[in-house]
Amino acid sequence: MKKIAVVGLGYVGLPLGLNFARAGAKVIGLDIDPEKTKALNAGQSYIKHISEGDVAEAVASGRFMASGDFSLVKSEAVDAVIICVPTPLTKQREPDISFILDTGREVAPYLQRGMVVILESTTFPGTTDEYLRPVLEGGSGLVAGKDFYLAFSPEREDPGNAKSRVSEVPKVIGGLTPECLKKAMEIYGIAVKNLVPVSSCRTAEAVKLLENIFRSVNIALVNELKTVYAAMGIDIWEVIEAAKTKPFGFMPFYPGPGLGGHCIPIDPFYLTWKAREYGQTTRFIELAGEVNTRMPEYVLERTIEALNWWGKPLKGSKVLVVGLAYKEDVDDERESPSYHLMDLLAKYGAEVSYYDPYIPVIKVTREHPHWAGTKSVEWNEETVGGFDACVIATAHKVINWEELAKWCKIIVDTRNAMAGVRTAPNQVWKA
Repeated sequence: MKKIAVVGLGYVGLPLGLNFARAGAKVIGLDIDPEKTKALNAGQSYIKHISEGDVAEAVASGRFMASGDFSLVKSEAVDAVIICVPTPLTKQREPDISFILDTGREVAPYLQRGMVVILESTTFPGTTDEYLRPVLEGGSGLVAGKDFYLAFSPEREDPGNAKSRVSEVPKVIGGLTPECLKKAMEIYGIAVKNLVPVSSCRTAEAVKLLENIFRSVNIALVNELKTVYAAMGIDIWEVIEAAKTKPFGFMPFYPGPGLGGHCIPIDPFYLTWKAREYGQTTRFIELAGEVNTRMPEYVLERTIEALNWWGKPLKGSKVLVVGLAYKEDVDDERESPSYHLMDLLAKYGAEVSYYDPYIPVIKVTREHPHWAGTKSVEWNEETVGGFDACVIATAHKVINWEELAKWCKIIVDTRNAMAGVRTAPNQVWKA
């Protein structure tokens, strides 16, 4: 039985660890948050789309345990360490790989000959061999590619997609050396059906960035077309629905109030930063970032327009933001455009509240700590009907849009959630 240590038990590490456990490996989940490790060992899940039944089953089988003790890497003689920690941007929009390097420092003293270390955190090309490798070698006295094996394999999680399975999603893998690649493929071969080997760690790192840049640029395109077509009296959602009937040469992307999550708003700028080292510019990435970043302002403008039509100023109006999560049907609000929208509404004098069935209270965040402790309002006619306007920022499937149409006089819809719902004239304003 292979032993796998997964470092970082969040939206990437936890499903990966559980998948290895289901496949028959023994998994040690390592995380510096004691609340997470305590919950997991009690068979509890803190991520909406991961069922407590799956966690409890893995723990009961003896194939999964969580801990904050990194020395288990040595004492349990693990075969591989897989690193799944955050890679945010600094306030200067530069890569922050401190979590990766800190993890490397924690793991290094316990590395043993023959172990495999794999980084999954999204980052710029060169991180694995230029930054993580020296930390691991310096802290262990071992040499990567000779004494232990080093690789990069980008995560491909799709939270909220019930059809997405870790075992079914093809796994791109790049190794520091051919032997490193071989050893990493042996590890992932335990739990993933389709492996996609590439020539190097840098290539694998670049693959992930391409995937996320592709989404960022195309979302920016439809966001820009949304504003252009709206000025012409054309509904971008109707245009996309018709365009996607073309069986070739078109892939639908959808507009929204901005970008959110820990990938699309952040990862492209890792390449922008790295490209400058080579005297290169990334104009598409930067332009897409500008377009997507401006979307909350566009939603604000449409909200003001809707209120004005009904004879109400934004200042003093009670506005409910419906949906705090960055994506429908998840409980992850990292980098959510809803925060930016709430900030803008409050800045211009609105009384702002939010409703999200998956986020009952806002936790402390790095960028928006002033909203910490704010609670989701109750979903009932008396409460929702008391708002002057409701702005749909996230279209969770569990939300009853028919009730919203009955209760709220002015609805600003950024997700086309009200399509097919009977509404009154000038009640719904698309943004």
